[in-house]
Amino acid sequence: MLYALPRRTEFTLTQRLLAIIALTALTAVAARISIPLEPVPFTFQVLAVLLAGMLLGARDAALSQLAYVGLISLNLPLDARALGAAALVGPTVGYLYGFIPMAFVTGWLVERFAQETWQRWLAGAAGVVVLYVCGVGGLMISTGMDLNAAWAAGVAPFIVFDLVKAALAASLLYAGRRLLLPD
Repeated sequence: MLYALPRRTEFTLTQRLLAIIALTALTAVAARISIPLEPVPFTFQVLAVLLAGMLLGARDAALSQLAYVGLISLNLPLDARALGAAALVGPTVGYLYGFIPMAFVTGWLVERFAQETWQRWLAGAAGVVVLYVCGVGGLMISTGMDLNAAWAAGVAPFIVFDLVKAALAASLLYAGRRLLLPD
């Protein structure tokens, strides 16, 4: 966990689990900060998932998002529209499942290649691309939209904001680490 930054000690299993739980909870809270657009709402979940990837590293970040989706599958109303398990068959299904590979890819890139803020931003942008591939695929399957319609509904309104969220996550990395695990 927190492999993107130099560390003085190894983190205990308890510290790692608490950090995973914290980022799972942050993703759920970020879902509630939303603007109800159709068919995909604007939320701050992308920021939370990017922070998970950058803070926790690939494996633990993916686990945090797997836990988030798992809680939704248990019918907990943690998605943006508070639908619970119904969200996993609706237009946001690709985005919800896409949080898992997005967190992994972002974390993997930050762990290996991103020492500078601009490099972390690029890692975040790559994670956003992964999310869009999953999200557009989910939109096409769940709504019957063609690629152009799914792009217009599920990517175009969000792309600038999501790239800003990637920059914000890259900038907040050190503060987030201090908040989760003060040295």
